[in-house]
Amino acid sequence: MTESDSCLFCRIIAGEIPATKVFEDDRVFAFRDINPAAPTHVLVVPRRHVAKLGDCGDAHRDLLADVMLGANRAAEAENLDSYRVIINNGPGAGQTVYHLHAHVIGGRKMGEKLL
Repeated sequence: MTESDSCLFCRIIAGEIPATKVFEDDRVFAFRDINPAAPTHVLVVPRRHVAKLGDCGDAHRDLLADVMLGANRAAEAENLDSYRVIINNGPGAGQTVYHLHAHVIGGRKMGEKLL
């Protein structure tokens, strides 16, 4: 069994676990967070499994661009003109699923407080 075989987000992308899809293309999959921190909380996940941002290097430039452009696309799909994009890296930052993903959060005024 590979790491991606047991990965929650890989299983969502594969359709094995249901999720409320916001959009998808050949590089990213965006879906609603099941424990939202704001009225709009979408996760943007690359289809290629990479555990965390800290594992990325020069070879991941396109993947990282896809995630950030996917964040814009998710915000557009949700009619957000103001939003926050957050990527947690490691347990100390609050990462609980080890598949790189961006949180797109909006639908309310954002103060200085993070998630």
